[in-house]
Amino acid sequence: MKLFNTETKEKEEIIPSEGNIIRMYTCGPTVYNYAHIGNFRTYVFEDLLRRSLKFFGMQVIQAMNITDVEDKTIRGALAEKVSLKTFTQKYTTAFFEDLKELGIEPVEHYPLATDYIGKMIEIIEKLIQEGVAYKGTDGSIYYNIAKFPSYGRLSHLQLCDLQAGASKRAAADEYDKEHVSDFALWKMYDPERDGDIFWESPFGKGRPGWHIECSAMAMQILGYTIDIHVGGVDNMFPHHENEIAQSEAFSKQRFVRYWLHVEHLLVEHRKMSKSAGNFYTLRDLLAQGFTGQQVRYMLMQVHYRTQMNFTLEGLHAAAKSLQRIEDFILRLKSLHTMGSSGLVEPILKKTHQAFSEALSDDINISLAFGALFEMIRQLNTLADEEKVSREDAQKTLDFLSQIDQVLGVLPLSTKQADLGEDLLLLLGKREEARVAKNWKEADACRDLLLSKGFCIEDTPTGARLKKKDIK
Repeated sequence: MKLFNTETKEKEEIIPSEGNIIRMYTCGPTVYNYAHIGNFRTYVFEDLLRRSLKFFGMQVIQAMNITDVEDKTIRGALAEKVSLKTFTQKYTTAFFEDLKELGIEPVEHYPLATDYIGKMIEIIEKLIQEGVAYKGTDGSIYYNIAKFPSYGRLSHLQLCDLQAGASKRAAADEYDKEHVSDFALWKMYDPERDGDIFWESPFGKGRPGWHIECSAMAMQILGYTIDIHVGGVDNMFPHHENEIAQSEAFSKQRFVRYWLHVEHLLVEHRKMSKSAGNFYTLRDLLAQGFTGQQVRYMLMQVHYRTQMNFTLEGLHAAAKSLQRIEDFILRLKSLHTMGSSGLVEPILKKTHQAFSEALSDDINISLAFGALFEMIRQLNTLADEEKVSREDAQKTLDFLSQIDQVLGVLPLSTKQADLGEDLLLLLGKREEARVAKNWKEADACRDLLLSKGFCIEDTPTGARLKKKDIK
């Protein structure tokens, strides 16, 4: 399996540093609001990567941080006149609800930044001892990036090329610093800005800077050297660059072996923003009648290193693609021919090979889906010719279940695809009524099926149920 390492700009074979265990850190949300679909593009890819690593026989130990102390969370808590914990808990709960809606697997660790402040203080103390951190004129503690010669190696920026304002994060802090891009490790308490939210430390009252939080959580949970670190491309600089600098200055070891970054999601070819009226949370889309499954499919169908343009038309198209898969699954479940033509198994083997090769090449999801839809086309043709038996259908369903361990989006569950006895009974009654030319009864059965979300498709091999088309 090869993945594109941002640091080396090359596809590299993924070799775990210990046995078959992959230790992976993925940037999680800052819980001051509901996550938007741009965030979820990254989270869905991270889930796809996790599932792919497991598909290839690796064990994944993953940590996704929850940033519950930062400028925006503090401002939100003070504005609502509640505790920081009360304010952030609302959005933390919503985040986990959204993950479940999107079919994202739970990971092993979800550390809260506020639970690791002791570790952050320990790291900062050592960085001061090492001479790479200093106290600014405002009393805050800063990292001196000039003391870290390889700074910029991830984002491929030269230290001498960094200008004032190059780091929006540092510019927004508006502190006096020895270098324009030095960043805060510990922010000195400011009662006007922070209200009653602060922690005691050897450096005085205050709170950690944003960057040190991820380093502390990653190293405490996964060790000083982790295998894979994933996040959005917007976090590459300065956040991930700063993580490298502070972590390696502390541990004297390589921080991350493989860096992966997910490209931006645009909405109708523009940056998503509330002022532009093109801002969507998952909840906005669910309120419009879409499902988490449909949103997941849309977010994962474009390669992670390619910018993705979101439109509602594209989401409708994703829903129809899932409908095509579901129609195929329903057809498989309705087949009753005995025996086997021997034509199906070779197609399944070829599809498995193509699917695996696509995943192993930097998670080429477009090719993986292409292999799936080509299989559906071929097997539908064989089914039209009555060359797919019940045994073949079950093998195909088993195969779909196997690849869905990676995709997490196929409509295989009882809720979405299994036909209950009531539906089959109605279909049977409708067919009996048609044979008896009892058109009123046949129409009544049809209308009842439509009310349950199914229409009837008459085929050369008999009638079958199909989910109604999405408008």
